[in-house]
Amino acid sequence: MQGHVYFGNYFVFCDEALGAYMRAIGMPWQDMVKSGTDMFYVNANCDYLGSARFEEDIHIETRISKLGSSSVTSSFVIRNNKQETLAKASVTSVCVDPRTREKVRVPDPFREAVAAFEREPVTEAETSGARR
Repeated sequence: MQGHVYFGNYFVFCDEALGAYMRAIGMPWQDMVKSGTDMFYVNANCDYLGSARFEEDIHIETRISKLGSSSVTSSFVIRNNKQETLAKASVTSVCVDPRTREKVRVPDPFREAVAAFEREPVTEAETSGARR
């Protein structure tokens, strides 16, 4: 055992945090798929600034940082209980039709839910506001 969290697990944490974010804005992933839009990850980045220890509690600040015509970029700040920043990550997803897997526009209900949650209008540029 290494005593610290394996680097790849940070992306698992981000995936779980994004799922929680989507539920918090009223757009659970499964509901989006049922309504005709899935999201595929196409890019992931992580800057490791510290090290989470085995069984240490962590907190993940999650937000939608950019909405494109068919893409969604999610940003994450991972901290420990001492509020030390352990990592900063981002994941870009592309919206697709679940049947054809063809790229589609980010659904307006998703855009509106993000805007209401982030407390700013959603544009094709960065959004900011509330963090979870």
